[in-house]
Amino acid sequence: MVWKRKGFRGLVAFVSAALVVGMAGLMAQATSERSRRQIEQEIGRSLSEVAHQMVDKLDTDMWARANQVSVLSKIPAVRDPAVAQKVVDELKARDPTVAWVGVMDFAGRIVAASDGILIGVDASARPVYVEGLKGLFIGDVHDAVLLAKMLPNPSGEPMKFVDVSAPLKDEQGTVVGTLASHFSWEWARAIQRSLLESMKGRPGLEALIVGADGTVLLGPEGSFGGKLDLESIRLARGRHRGWGVEEWPDGKSYLTGVAFGSGHGDYQGLGWTVLARQPVDVAFAPAELLREDILIYGGIFAVVFSILAWIAAGWITRPLSAIASAAKRLRDGEPGVEIPALGGVAEVEDLSQSLRALIGALTSSKAALARMEDAAYQDRLTALPNRRFLEQYAESLSNRPGRGIFTVLYMDLDGFKSVNDTLGHQAGDIVLRQVAVRLASCLRGEDLVARLGGDEFAAIIVPAASGMPARMDEITQRLIAAVGEPIVIAGRAVRVGCSIGFAEWPNHGATLPDVLERADRALYAAKRLGKNRAVAFADLEAGLLDAGAQVATGCSGRTLGLAAFP
Repeated sequence: MVWKRKGFRGLVAFVSAALVVGMAGLMAQATSERSRRQIEQEIGRSLSEVAHQMVDKLDTDMWARANQVSVLSKIPAVRDPAVAQKVVDELKARDPTVAWVGVMDFAGRIVAASDGILIGVDASARPVYVEGLKGLFIGDVHDAVLLAKMLPNPSGEPMKFVDVSAPLKDEQGTVVGTLASHFSWEWARAIQRSLLESMKGRPGLEALIVGADGTVLLGPEGSFGGKLDLESIRLARGRHRGWGVEEWPDGKSYLTGVAFGSGHGDYQGLGWTVLARQPVDVAFAPAELLREDILIYGGIFAVVFSILAWIAAGWITRPLSAIASAAKRLRDGEPGVEIPALGGVAEVEDLSQSLRALIGALTSSKAALARMEDAAYQDRLTALPNRRFLEQYAESLSNRPGRGIFTVLYMDLDGFKSVNDTLGHQAGDIVLRQVAVRLASCLRGEDLVARLGGDEFAAIIVPAASGMPARMDEITQRLIAAVGEPIVIAGRAVRVGCSIGFAEWPNHGATLPDVLERADRALYAAKRLGKNRAVAFADLEAGLLDAGAQVATGCSGRTLGLAAFP
């Protein structure tokens, strides 16, 4: 389809706008994903740190309370009910987290208690008494219905307690009673509020304490007493702390930091897990805002660039229209038509000159092109050029204006016969195809590699665009290293090596067969020197090689080749 000038301008404007919008969309997506990952890592680590600080504070406080009760139980005067009453009242007055503390005799009757609450009551069936007789006891969070009714409760919420008790012993070490304390669960709420206050810049942040059996001990309203079975809790018990994105029982996804309480000092902990969570949509809101901003600016830029592209296309299409008109007339067979010689923009000038030269060349070589189409220039197994193409390419290089020196490499695989013998010719074909790909990938676009037959390959290395000769030591080492990489065939790693001989045109021959023959002689010298290396014919001709040496050196004295192939 031939575009008119106006249609071409519209196409350029549309394509420019589409490219800008597409680029903005890709940038928005990529930036958003990158921002989400960074936000997830930053917030996840901070949530994990909040959970760790909270569980560490809980463990440290419980350890201090347990030590407090343990130390008091060892004071002999506490066995006296009158002295014990003063001690427990003083302890209750000084520590607001103590909800109740009392002393029980050996029979389990309460003989001293803070504020006189429950004195004379038989507590022999209570775990705090039974376990306290055995040793230092730390109980998990629980209700205390009788005690809760006797204590002030301004909030009206169900009261929860943590028990700590220790045995009272006489001078002979005989247990004579128990010192017990109920600590209010409000101290855990105070820790929770303190940590959340320090993170108040994160909306939607919540902290939960989960018992060893998965019961929620502290959390958002309505969550107390519920069960949680989350992967993050199981992982925390194995790794102690971490973070991740997880779906909760309410159906929402949260960025969750988690830490497991492993105790403090000689306190082994109660198996509590602390979780700090923030809704994913809240946590990732900054990334979404950034994506929207990029899309908005992308739309604005698309409009601006489409207008600029419309203007630019009108200026560009004027000389192109002249070339397109001449090309159309040529296609229609109009005699005597030439592509106009245009100036101005460098690319347009080059295009007009190149088309003029191309049409002239096509016209004069039409018969030659017809003959070339009948010949096959490709090796069927490896898809590389064959010897015929290599010869014609070398001929074209030798006839070009300002011709320079080019290098011919003759390459032969080391160890290839053993692949055929042990794995079969099908495996050998796979090796040849892999080697062909590797050789081609090591060379530049203007260089050429061809398969001569069997496991023999040849390459032509032309000088760089600057006119500087190619560094053959680097090129040959790169080729040898690439061929030497393992090739996996049916689960088995196969290795072959590569020996290289190279010579220069026209220094070592006037024709490609002559140069190939010199390169072949250098190749066999490489084989004699241990294989898997490169030898320059110039060194061979100058007598610089020692037939018993283990390396071959190039013209500059640098070593060409790797360790000998086994």
